[in-house]
Amino acid sequence: MRVVLLGAGRVSTHLQKALIRAGHKVCAVWSPTRGTTHDMAALPTDADIYVIAVKDSALCDVVSQVVKGREECLFVHTAGSMPLSVFDGLARHCGVLYPMQTFSMEREVDFSQIPLFIEGSDPRIRLLAESLSEHVYELSTADRRYLHLAAVFACNFANHCYTLAADVLARKGLPFDVMLPLVDETARKVHELHPTEAQTGPAVRGDENVMACQSALLSGTAKAVYELMSTSIQEHNKQYDQLRLKEDKSHRV
Repeated sequence: MRVVLLGAGRVSTHLQKALIRAGHKVCAVWSPTRGTTHDMAALPTDADIYVIAVKDSALCDVVSQVVKGREECLFVHTAGSMPLSVFDGLARHCGVLYPMQTFSMEREVDFSQIPLFIEGSDPRIRLLAESLSEHVYELSTADRRYLHLAAVFACNFANHCYTLAADVLARKGLPFDVMLPLVDETARKVHELHPTEAQTGPAVRGDENVMACQSALLSGTAKAVYELMSTSIQEHNKQYDQLRLKEDKSHRV
């Protein structure tokens, strides 16, 4: 396919590499700062698909501009939290191509293993997605909101916990590197166990004395996060245990 990319950030950069590896032709990359062209009017008008990979706050404005004069073309956006309806009244052929992954400029990723969530009736969307990834799923706007929310917990919030851990270590002159074997093993475990079953630590054990001592070492929002997270772990594990007990009873009947 002949593809035009709008945006030159992390998603667009990795997507461009994946498109080229899959044999597609990237005709142009638009960006107000770093693309092959800064002039949207100069973009081709006959590409097979226009992929819009810009920040959420800029998406509606970019859509309204790029569709002009290209109303019969196919447009998709890559945002996890933005609806398909951003194209309403503008593009006749449209959809969503959401790669659920965290991207960094300095790290390469195997795009073929990234789950791609698509929306839209045009068959070219699935064709493009399946050429890029071995894991393609259809998901509505309404359900994609929950997927993106789950990703925030699993990625963004987890990474912030690493930041808090790094702050604690730095106060005693210790590098974050000492956490890496623990971080890696925790990630490996959830490939085999439900996250609740993989949970360890003082909260799941109910070690109130340990939790009280650790909370006393903290202040401000870090202290609040520790206490709220501990409470959440305990409540979730209690619910999980009750559910498992109910399931065991039903199997014995």
